[in-house]
Amino acid sequence: MSPYSAPRPPSLRDRVWAALRPWDPFRSIKAALQFLVIASVAITTFLIYVAMHSATEIRIITIFSIIASLLISQLVAHGLTAPLREMTSVAIGMARGDYSRRVTAARRDEVGELADAFNRMAADLEAVDRHRKELVANVSHELRTPIAALRAVLENVVDGVSEADPETMRTALQQAERLSLLVAHLLDLSRLDSGIVPLDAKRFEVWPYLSAVLKAASLGLQDSGPGARPRKDVHLHLDVSPPELTAYADAERLHQVVANLVDNAVKHSPPSGRVTVRARRGAGPGSLDLEVLDEGPGIPEAERTRVFERFNRGSAGPGDGGTGLGLAIARWAVDLHGGDIKVAESPRGCRIHVALPGSAPAPA
Repeated sequence: MSPYSAPRPPSLRDRVWAALRPWDPFRSIKAALQFLVIASVAITTFLIYVAMHSATEIRIITIFSIIASLLISQLVAHGLTAPLREMTSVAIGMARGDYSRRVTAARRDEVGELADAFNRMAADLEAVDRHRKELVANVSHELRTPIAALRAVLENVVDGVSEADPETMRTALQQAERLSLLVAHLLDLSRLDSGIVPLDAKRFEVWPYLSAVLKAASLGLQDSGPGARPRKDVHLHLDVSPPELTAYADAERLHQVVANLVDNAVKHSPPSGRVTVRARRGAGPGSLDLEVLDEGPGIPEAERTRVFERFNRGSAGPGDGGTGLGLAIARWAVDLHGGDIKVAESPRGCRIHVALPGSAPAPA
């Protein structure tokens, strides 16, 4: 609880009203106001009737009628305004950074619906704030690692501890490339969050397209261990059926999907392993089913729903040469198409299945 928005201790009246909330008979503000009018008229009529059949003066009856009406008005008004006052208190706390408080939404009228909506908004803001803090912490950590490694290499060269030979420069280049990759991924995520990425979907032939993507990926395959070197021992295999298969998607976004999935598969492949990219026709026109299979250790079932989260590396952990953003970007690109990406069952290694819905161009 934030010290800036600690609520005052509830009074006896607040505690009584909180206990009576579950038995609130009103399902709308209109009903509450109608009850107020009817009750006031009924009490006034009853008191006038009593006055007509007794020696009580009319002014005494009027005073009692006013007092009774005020009591009923206070009861109904308190019930209507208590959630609003609570929302005000919670909103002040949220403005000061406390997103943990919620409004007691026990009413069944429009104020109760507003309280429910307010609580959902508070939960969303709490999640966004938590995500922002996690993102800043993760980005700081991810940037610090390659920068520290690059600085150490350059300091050793400047201090004469090591020579500026090709091996040393290759190590510095690898850290610079890792830093560049992280920045590129962060730019992709910033476009993701801003929602300004347009989808330029076109029809294309799958075989030549995926062949070019795999050729580009094979030029930059990186090992996952310290002192990473290009992994030329991992064989990339393309399986497209039928060979003349066509699909309808955004080529640039799909390139991000395939490249990130292949990069992730290669990182977890054993020596002389095999990574297969399989493409088949989907259910609808222009749709596409893609699968990327590797022969690595696979993904435990408990982690399969989390591998597409940002900075999640499963059991790999920091220092694996990756940024922890590749699969998150792949999911984003698939979601942009309205498709689905998931970790599918596989007897060996990992199999990630991507389904793109496609769309047939309008006939000319």
